[in-house]
Amino acid sequence: MERVNEIRRGTLQEQTFYEQVGGEETFRRLVHRFYQGVAEDPLLRPMYPEEDLGPAEDRFALFLMQYWGGPTTYSENRGHPRLRMRHAPFAVDRAAHDAWLKHMRVAVEELGLSEEHEHTLWNYLTYAAASMINTAG
Repeated sequence: MERVNEIRRGTLQEQTFYEQVGGEETFRRLVHRFYQGVAEDPLLRPMYPEEDLGPAEDRFALFLMQYWGGPTTYSENRGHPRLRMRHAPFAVDRAAHDAWLKHMRVAVEELGLSEEHEHTLWNYLTYAAASMINTAG
């Protein structure tokens, strides 16, 4: 019987979620599709004071890439994410939460991720959306 060599613990490098789902290109596609929805949304669009959504799109993509194990460019450029603080100037109520998730759902589904990866990503996004609510209504 052939002897199978044992792989020693700690010798295999695990891939991050970022790498598993396709890296930067996947997160850029996700965020771009999301902002296509935001651009046409009468509730969400006013929360983005910049005429061009490009800078917001870039910041969000960099944040998500870093969160999921990609490059740390977001923190290098902007410091700690402090998401609740950065969203505090905007009235984020249940309607905004729902609109945000509606556009994000479309974007996530268009990625064509495995069921496991989609579930993991969606769980985070729904948690993050709920944690941004700062106004009753």
